[in-house]
Amino acid sequence: MPLYEHVFIARQDLSNTQAEGLIEHFGTVLSDNGGKLVEHEYWGVKTMAYKINKNRKGHYAFLKTDAPSDAVQEMERLMRLHDDVMRVMTIKVDAHEDGPSVQMQKRDERDGRRERRN
Repeated sequence: MPLYEHVFIARQDLSNTQAEGLIEHFGTVLSDNGGKLVEHEYWGVKTMAYKINKNRKGHYAFLKTDAPSDAVQEMERLMRLHDDVMRVMTIKVDAHEDGPSVQMQKRDERDGRRERRN
């Protein structure tokens, strides 16, 4: 099956648990349609470069999937219809990279710098 990476932005007024619940919800949509959620990362609330639907910030999430195109299309359709999801980007990749994404690596570096200050 083809491999995909998805990034979506959810509204800023959701709680962290609600935003992570969206990841689980869309993972079940994939599994119901014959795909699987390989890995997911919740990147947290980030400031966007420009306003989207009068929001300056949003909850970012990153999904790595192994699914047929029909399952991905259904998940994207449901994301576009969902009121809490503001933007979605899907990319087809040849192989998933091992380890955390660049965003999570940056977070780990920042945490390490904070510990040195103390």
